[in-house]
Amino acid sequence: MAPRALPDLDHVEGLAEPLAMWQSLGERAVLVALPRPGDLSGMPSATGDLHAAASAARECVFIPGLGGALVPDFERFGPEGDQGWAVRFELHGADPYPTHRVEALDLGQLELSLRTELAAHTQTLAATGGAPFGAAADRALDRLRALADADRWGLPPGLPGRAERLIGLAATVLRLTEAGLDPDLESVDLATTSARGQTLRRLHAQAATSLADATNTAVLHLAGWR
Repeated sequence: MAPRALPDLDHVEGLAEPLAMWQSLGERAVLVALPRPGDLSGMPSATGDLHAAASAARECVFIPGLGGALVPDFERFGPEGDQGWAVRFELHGADPYPTHRVEALDLGQLELSLRTELAAHTQTLAATGGAPFGAAADRALDRLRALADADRWGLPPGLPGRAERLIGLAATVLRLTEAGLDPDLESVDLATTSARGQTLRRLHAQAATSLADATNTAVLHLAGWR
């Protein structure tokens, strides 16, 4: 299961055992949250330890019925020139999560909101000007070209078409804004760099929320709850 879900990682631990345990206890769905410092929307109620860890990692997965969550910790390993990525999932307690919050989501409205925000922020970025330059900007462009050529997210079959489209759009926007927020990128002056960063952070937050909502809607569909 882990190799299929996380094909870009070389070593995964702490994931298979909790998932097998939850499944044996009757859980049918694992939901995702993409919190940010100061914004815990979509997170289950829990102790401060889970919220702090998930905010630092900016992601977690959790089960809605029994309550429980996993937070990933990523790290590089291996000698210079031959490094890989490893992730270790830490298990946390959490309260059950009301799935009606996910069931009430409207994919059409979610997609419209994201596309509206994308159009507005793209206009703002164009008006701000001051495109990044230099070696860091060239590296960012190379990453974006690699993203454009990459496989389409490895989504499972059977998803609703709108959910699949929204997941792809939100994930792409998330990657693009992360590339644009590279701290090494600078424009002509500090004010322009700051203004561009604020716009990208707002768009990043919207994309993260849309991605989590679309993913959870798709999960409930696959679990037969929608």
